[in-house]
Amino acid sequence: MKKKIENLESVKSRLNPQQREAVKTITGPLLIIAGAGSGKTGVVTTRIAEMLKQGITQSSILALTFTNKAAREMEERVKSLTGKKLSNLTVSTFHAFGVRILREKSSELSYRPNFTIYDSSDKLACLRESSRELKLTHEPAELNALASLFSDIKTRRIQWDNVTSIHKPLFDEYHELMMLHNAVDFDDLIIKPLELFESRPDVLEEYRQHFTYIMVDEFQDTSGIQYSLVKHLAFKHRNLCCVGDDDQSIYSWRGADYTNLLNFEKDFSERKEIKLERNYRSTGTILKAANAVISNNTDRKEKELWTHDAHDEMTIQFATPDDDQEEATFIAETIGALKATENMAYDHMGILVRTNALTRSIEEALMANNLPYSMSGGTSFFQRQEIKDLIGYLRVIDNPDDDVNLLRIINTPRRGVGKTTLEVLVNLSREKGYSLYSAVSEIVFSSGGNGIGEKIRSGLAEFLDLIEKFRDMFQTGEGEKSALAATFNELIEEVNYWGFLIQEFRHNEKIAKWRYENIQSFSTFLERWEKNTDNLEPTLTRWLNRITLNARDELDDNETGKVNLMTIHASKGLEFDVVFLAGVEEGIIPHAKSIEENPKSIEEERRLFYVAITRARKKLYISSCLSRKIRMETIACVPSPFLEEIPKELMENSIAEEPLNHGDDVSGYFSKMPWK
Repeated sequence: MKKKIENLESVKSRLNPQQREAVKTITGPLLIIAGAGSGKTGVVTTRIAEMLKQGITQSSILALTFTNKAAREMEERVKSLTGKKLSNLTVSTFHAFGVRILREKSSELSYRPNFTIYDSSDKLACLRESSRELKLTHEPAELNALASLFSDIKTRRIQWDNVTSIHKPLFDEYHELMMLHNAVDFDDLIIKPLELFESRPDVLEEYRQHFTYIMVDEFQDTSGIQYSLVKHLAFKHRNLCCVGDDDQSIYSWRGADYTNLLNFEKDFSERKEIKLERNYRSTGTILKAANAVISNNTDRKEKELWTHDAHDEMTIQFATPDDDQEEATFIAETIGALKATENMAYDHMGILVRTNALTRSIEEALMANNLPYSMSGGTSFFQRQEIKDLIGYLRVIDNPDDDVNLLRIINTPRRGVGKTTLEVLVNLSREKGYSLYSAVSEIVFSSGGNGIGEKIRSGLAEFLDLIEKFRDMFQTGEGEKSALAATFNELIEEVNYWGFLIQEFRHNEKIAKWRYENIQSFSTFLERWEKNTDNLEPTLTRWLNRITLNARDELDDNETGKVNLMTIHASKGLEFDVVFLAGVEEGIIPHAKSIEENPKSIEEERRLFYVAITRARKKLYISSCLSRKIRMETIACVPSPFLEEIPKELMENSIAEEPLNHGDDVSGYFSKMPWK
């Protein structure tokens, strides 16, 4: 243990004065304004290790952040500093913390402990069913709009008014159906615990006594209800540390409200404030450009990033290609040149765009140049049809009252269940006020069968037997290493999913094989999870909750060695030696639709541009096309007005000349162009 404490002291000795002050400030409210690349994660984790060293118990510390990846990184860093397993330390995302509260207090909220978390597609399916029950018809786009409206109302961003109140019956029906399904959506994971704290002072006091030291990372990304949840927990003991940067607040479209910084200052007026402005990531040139851009925002805390580190600096390279194809070629060939001349690793390079619509030409150029790449924002592994089907089986096995997933699997593979049978099941469940699974049971075991033919009843009986058999198998095997994966593999065989795929894709067996390989990969992930020594409770319910919460996380470390292509939003929290910022044109960034909907969003668009710039460590390439093809039409483009905010002496014009092959002489690779 002494060695580990020395390790902690060694880390503390390398902190700058502001970082050191943040680490040693343990009690009372603390606001840490952490600029991009200022060593925020190191400060947060060292502060937790310092708290533990001073005798604060693990169980009394709660650290909240926004991604599972960030939570894992924080926890691992604290473990390496303390040399302890830290099994009682809570480092969690907001949503995972909400799941914990719901699981611990499910009875107070009228849920059973094995509730299901609905993702966006499950939520829409439930909303569609609610609409049908009220004999309403909605197009898919209308349902999406209603889902957004209901989310805003539930999370208190807006209130019912004369215009929206027409949809309240559907809103109420949706929530009744969710309760019937023993299901919650992502909004519920925050709002239900908050409502519990507001209505049950005794429950709130219980959690206040448990978590007496609270830290919130990426505080600028908190929503109104997330801040309310934290405020309720911290208001008594007041040991609340919030770490964030208002200049990096880019998620208002999903509820983030950077004015929570002001709310924190009002609610915890005795706070101490520390600014971390020294940047350990980027060159001085990149920082000067970023500072110059963000200084044009008026609604912000004053700060300026700086660095002592000496880099072999180059100016920001600015390219004005004729069109998006030439832009993509420029990016691909520059990547090839950097690999050939500097042995730059592909995964140290990132290509950032404002929207996914800009990636097509870039992908084509990367493929044409045989450059390996990975793209964020594609179809999630867990959203693929075959994975959703088998997760559907697992969800119904875990929670038979999950109607959405029962409807998904009851005829997959086919059991002769058609629309007529489904209508009987739905009407019966409505009439009796119970789930579809109970309706299936009544049809199978009742003498009349409610008018359902014997053949279909037989198929439904086999379905019930299958579910009950595997309910017993999963419950019996819980706690045994690899038991879940082994039972899952047996389930695949029992339902003959391979036969179903062959039937579905009889004209293309390659697709069937590819889909089946995805299922085998899923089984491998499950086995790896339950074998993890840190996993003290490998149950089916926990696995299902985990994959819902982690659906956007990488399943495997299989994207190393590839160029990173992503939106600027997806790049938040990442950094690359080289960044290519494509499509920096008026109407793209700032985005025309965002400005049209709310002229005040210009400041958030500028923050987005600032985030993009500060992802770069050593080199930054910005491109703005003279024309671009949009929906089969070529239009003239104008450079983004944000470019005018970068001092001209920091930028140098360049464009690729001839296609570059591996081993070519690249001296004179860039040709100078007059400023346009």
